[in-house]
Amino acid sequence: MHSPHDPYVRVRGAREHNLQDVNVDIPRDTLTVFTGVSGSGKSSLAFGTIYAEAQRRYFESVAPYARRLIHQVGAPAVGEITGLPPAVSLEQRRSAPGARSSVGTVTTLSNSLRMLFSRAGEYPPGAERLDSDAFSPNTAAGACPECHGLGRIHRTDEGLLVPDPSLSIREGAIAAWPGAWQGKNLRDVLDTLGYDVDRPWRELDAKDREWILFTDEQPVVTVHPVREAGRIQRPYQGTYMSARRYVLHTFADTKSRTLRAKAERFLTSVPCPVCDGSRLRPEAMAVTFGGRTIAELAALPLSDLAEVLAGAHGGAGAEPAGGEETARVLTADLLARIGTVTELGLGYLSLDRTAPTLSSGELQRLRLATQLRSGLFGVVYVLDEPSAGLHPADTESLLGVVDRLKKAGNSVFVVEHHLDVVRRADWLVDVGPLAGEHGGRVLHSGPPEGLAEVPESATRRFLFDRDPAPVREPRTPTGWIRLTGVERHNVRGVDAAFPLGVFTAVTGVSGSGKSTLVGQVLAGVLADRQAGEEATGAGERFCASVTGLEAVDRLVQVDQKPIGRTPRSNLATYTGLFDTVRKLFAQTGTARERGYTAGRFSFNVRGGRCETCQGEGFVSVELLFLPSTYAPCPDCHGARYNPETLEVTLRGLTIAQVLDLTVESAASFFADTPAAERALTTLLDVGLGYLRLGQPATELSGGEAQRIKLASELQRTRRGHTLYLLDEPTTGLHPADVEVLMRQLHGLVDAGSTVVVVEHDMAVVAGADQVIDLGPGGGGRGGRIVAAGAPREVARAAGSRTAPYLARALGS
Repeated sequence: MHSPHDPYVRVRGAREHNLQDVNVDIPRDTLTVFTGVSGSGKSSLAFGTIYAEAQRRYFESVAPYARRLIHQVGAPAVGEITGLPPAVSLEQRRSAPGARSSVGTVTTLSNSLRMLFSRAGEYPPGAERLDSDAFSPNTAAGACPECHGLGRIHRTDEGLLVPDPSLSIREGAIAAWPGAWQGKNLRDVLDTLGYDVDRPWRELDAKDREWILFTDEQPVVTVHPVREAGRIQRPYQGTYMSARRYVLHTFADTKSRTLRAKAERFLTSVPCPVCDGSRLRPEAMAVTFGGRTIAELAALPLSDLAEVLAGAHGGAGAEPAGGEETARVLTADLLARIGTVTELGLGYLSLDRTAPTLSSGELQRLRLATQLRSGLFGVVYVLDEPSAGLHPADTESLLGVVDRLKKAGNSVFVVEHHLDVVRRADWLVDVGPLAGEHGGRVLHSGPPEGLAEVPESATRRFLFDRDPAPVREPRTPTGWIRLTGVERHNVRGVDAAFPLGVFTAVTGVSGSGKSTLVGQVLAGVLADRQAGEEATGAGERFCASVTGLEAVDRLVQVDQKPIGRTPRSNLATYTGLFDTVRKLFAQTGTARERGYTAGRFSFNVRGGRCETCQGEGFVSVELLFLPSTYAPCPDCHGARYNPETLEVTLRGLTIAQVLDLTVESAASFFADTPAAERALTTLLDVGLGYLRLGQPATELSGGEAQRIKLASELQRTRRGHTLYLLDEPTTGLHPADVEVLMRQLHGLVDAGSTVVVVEHDMAVVAGADQVIDLGPGGGGRGGRIVAAGAPREVARAAGSRTAPYLARALGS
């Protein structure tokens, strides 16, 4: 029996995911770092076991009715945990926040700023004092009625809707119209209404053109279709919808990404004419603080906002008594909270920056800043790779904040791969030695220096071997893509040159413009060319001119977005491997005798799947006054298929058992099947041998999703010159996994392709042929190319914040 004041969190018999009955003791009030290769079980121990148990215990004390309203992670598979305080989790959430979510709402700084304007703002003479809700674009009281608080409206014009006026309506002059039957229907309705659909568009009367494109009327007429040979077409009631109405309706309401993207091509987004993009009602915009409106302050980078607030001394307008003191208190609170955000290297963000445009690392640091101001103590903070997406310079600031959390009387448990963070740990828990079924054991739990005595640890070599990476002779470019006059976000008037046939790393501190330059501008111009669009494409609008594109035959952009949003999408379905597996099952003797086709072995359609759970493998159990929980399906017990389908076996395994194989096991099982072997080999080559074939997409990290996409690309037969763009491909990867990934990427270059990566890992940057460094700072203080050239040249560049860290990686 342990004392309630036990200074250790003691875990006994942890079996979550691949953990192999783990016992471990971790001291409280420390910075403890969990390390290990991807899939080793470190997150299963930190989040799936320790945090999950802390949350379960907290919910035991909550009223049953309230528990229904809170998302719970469920009880972990563990014998017991003692000495466990309350825990707060800050995970790298993969789900995208809503468009109305912003830096201000994530940090709750917007609430404080709205309160400042409500209580201490300068109001026009005679104006009634407004509640804080009136300063929010997300409330009915504050949102501009024209744009509903979005700040922009979408418009179209004749030039966009009819790009070629020499065509007639029958020939497709109205490019914005839908295809197939719906477009033919609109044409026939116009014909019935008496409009000439066979004259060139430019010869039609201006009033007719205006009505056809922009009318809000929706007349209904009886259409008599032209009789076609062999088809009986009866008259029907057809409704007309103008081209503008169709495009706006499709853009706003369609669930299809393809249709939405097509509609967007015929629209221009402009600031709302009523609120000028401020998103607020006029009465809220009439209130100022320090001479500025709330929209003007929300648009400032946080570091600039802090300067403005520090220099303001309350309002001199129609303030009630005590208004100056109110302003002082609210301003001091805002400054203190902004200070924490800027300390984490996020001073370049503005309060109105929308959350979907933030990286997962930026979002986690914003939540970390909010926690730091909460004043909690005696808590276990469980952080998921807080250094993800951080430049080495920003990582130092992060470590300072983590240190303050610890000094405030908290325990900080961090799942991390960044070696600078690992070296700062008081206690190290190394899990491994490998991934999946070859991991799940605690190899070391103690001070970091003790890991030097554990030869089977994959982390040991990187932590203690300080030898610089071997320097490669840079490859010679075969050509260049040159972008001149780039104008996008904070990248202003920049000329950039990307070499072809080599490996290029784009570096810079957070917010310096790396993802803008590579992921939006370069990717945009290449995508426009690939789609066959001229200067109307998104990328072309971001720069004055582009040269060198003719040398690239294909663009492949590999990001960290999920490979699917439901458990029905998995590794096997995404890579196309499942099609091969289902065909193999359909070719077995039993399947042929019964007439089963490949479709029988899909869990997404009727026939072979278990209908009780509709192929999900589990059912939702509704519990009165408790949140719904999921249990294995009572009929198929999680197998997803009905008994008849499971009677068919391939070399002794059912389709459900094949889906349960790891990539590594499946590679041996399908060694004599070329189509399957190719997909599995590429998955092994990018270090994903530990994943199960049927592992749901929702269980995969962003780094795993990116490597699956890369593996899907690698198994294709490559034709022509391909340019690969990757945004921080090493995020979430152990240094050993980074080595595996880099071998693949350098292999692509050796085969004649071009690779461009946005990257913070200096070991990767040191091995590049070319480095483009942006900065020198973030936001308005960045957006310029500080240095470009071979790694050794950039490492000597004056004014580059990357240079000293790159020099250290190069051993110079």
